[in-house]
Amino acid sequence: MHKSQGTQRQTNSRDGAALIQVEHISRMIDSRIQQTLILDDIAFTIPARTLFAITGPSGCGKSTLLNILTGIDRPNDGRVIFAGEPLLAKSENALARWRGTHIGIVFQFFQLLPTLTVLENVLLALELGGGGGLPRQHWLEHAYLCLETVGMQAYPNRLPGQLSGGQQQRVAIARALANNPPVLVADEPTGNLDSSSAQQIFKILASLTELGKTVIYVTHDPLLARQATAGIELIDGHIVNQRNANAAITSDRLRTEKLQ
Repeated sequence: MHKSQGTQRQTNSRDGAALIQVEHISRMIDSRIQQTLILDDIAFTIPARTLFAITGPSGCGKSTLLNILTGIDRPNDGRVIFAGEPLLAKSENALARWRGTHIGIVFQFFQLLPTLTVLENVLLALELGGGGGLPRQHWLEHAYLCLETVGMQAYPNRLPGQLSGGQQQRVAIARALANNPPVLVADEPTGNLDSSSAQQIFKILASLTELGKTVIYVTHDPLLARQATAGIELIDGHIVNQRNANAAITSDRLRTEKLQ
């Protein structure tokens, strides 16, 4: 992203090549009363350096799918391949270490630590994630560069409570970039913002693909969904629509619908 970040973290994926392969994922939740199928035979690919949208109504399985893509949750069936490596074969500890270096997470409600300054929030992410491969003496410069990427370099000493919602989300994106991950995931990153701030945050996320990042985001907003370069739409745990031929959807339901 900047000189202090060095080379882009290697993912063995070229532009347009499949960085993430989702192979027939199913997720079921068991309760004492019944079993609930959240995701049913979901299969698709996400090309590298793509702005990828996951859309659909509330309760359709979007957040569950995002958690599976990041290894936070595990499916009952199927697998996720990240740059040729089976992700879900890893132990929980290995997955946690993998997330620290490969995934930057942006939350709807920011999740900034309120007692730390803007700069300290980014530096803490570097501490927890191992510094993104940078020597410790370069962390401060790198943190400032992450803030510059999102336009928040002028506010390093502000506390989150002294910022607007849009500014807090900018800092959250800078924090997600701290360890130079190849992938950023965002679950409704504009859902807590006014329309103007939402558009500004989305423009920042979209621009990250030009820096070599793959950005995966969940949204209810049809306008933001249409701006993705690739994506899927979920309804009741099934893929019912896709964006871009590179995101090759192979769900059994889609194949059946095309034959009807």
